[in-house]
Amino acid sequence: MSMTTSMTMRLSTPPRPRSPFRSCATALAALALCAPLMGLAATAPAQPPKPAKPSRSSADILATAPASVWRDVDPDNLLVMTLPQGQVFIELAPRFAPAHVDNIRALARGGYYDGLAIVRVQDNFVTQWGDPNADDEDTGMKGKGKPFPAGAKAHLPAEFSIPLKGVPMTVLPDVDGWAPRVGQVDGFAAAADPKAGKAWLAHCYGSVGAGRGNAADSSTGAELYAVIGQAPRGLDLNITVVGRVLKGMEFLSSLPRGGAAMGFYDKPEQRLGIERVALAAALPAEQRPALQVLRTDTPTWQELLDARRHRGGWFVHSPGYTDLCSAAVPVRVKPAAGPEVKLNEPKSPESRR
Repeated sequence: MSMTTSMTMRLSTPPRPRSPFRSCATALAALALCAPLMGLAATAPAQPPKPAKPSRSSADILATAPASVWRDVDPDNLLVMTLPQGQVFIELAPRFAPAHVDNIRALARGGYYDGLAIVRVQDNFVTQWGDPNADDEDTGMKGKGKPFPAGAKAHLPAEFSIPLKGVPMTVLPDVDGWAPRVGQVDGFAAAADPKAGKAWLAHCYGSVGAGRGNAADSSTGAELYAVIGQAPRGLDLNITVVGRVLKGMEFLSSLPRGGAAMGFYDKPEQRLGIERVALAAALPAEQRPALQVLRTDTPTWQELLDARRHRGGWFVHSPGYTDLCSAAVPVRVKPAAGPEVKLNEPKSPESRR
């Protein structure tokens, strides 16, 4: 037989049938590998049942909330900023920024903010106000700023955080990407780091901060801003937050946007003048706004949070979740037995006298 014939025969030889014992061994090995996984599936803990959807909407909960779950805003912590369009009410946070709050009170009592201007409106970020003639640190230009009144300090320590111990935080169980713990303190959105032992106010919509320069301790409260866009939480622990807007955000968020230089107005005529900033405690009783903030240490607040997590009605999908800045604490005008005091109405020249 030639080599060619031999090779042809060898190539054309049919393959030997696979041993049935080998197949069985492979199958048994596969079963052995699957067995632990099957056991894990069998012993896996059952998923906790989803919480029941609240039977009442947020509007219903607030409409029927008893008077005991609302707290009065301290007039000594309430700023009333009067703009041509209406009034903005800002609650100060002395627990978190005591030095800045004291200075802001002194500036307001001394009429420092009166006649200043809104100098910056950056889209999806902040509205900022202060003295347009103050020194410009970025350019090095020296201005002719308005002098501080008696009692106001030209230098303050940075107040980015406070010790966590003793802070009465109503903790949110929902996960936050910016801090290990978040919740509400005195109605303000706050965050905390238990390992570092510190707490701070968060930058949510409506939060009011003290503008500063490059130095951490260069803020005084003479220049303030309010967040008018998506929560810039990256500013947390970098700027002193002094409070939040309770009412009147529409007058700050609807202003014309500034130029390309971070939203600062390019021309003086673009700036909106501030007529007056007063501390509510310094106003006559008949002009003093009576605002209330929902307490967060009550079952009403927890029910309200559940209603926000588990939406009904129009909502097709309910997220089952809320975050710190979405859990804003409600504010209302205190019901009065006498004539109603109307807030946020545009001020006519006659009524300002």
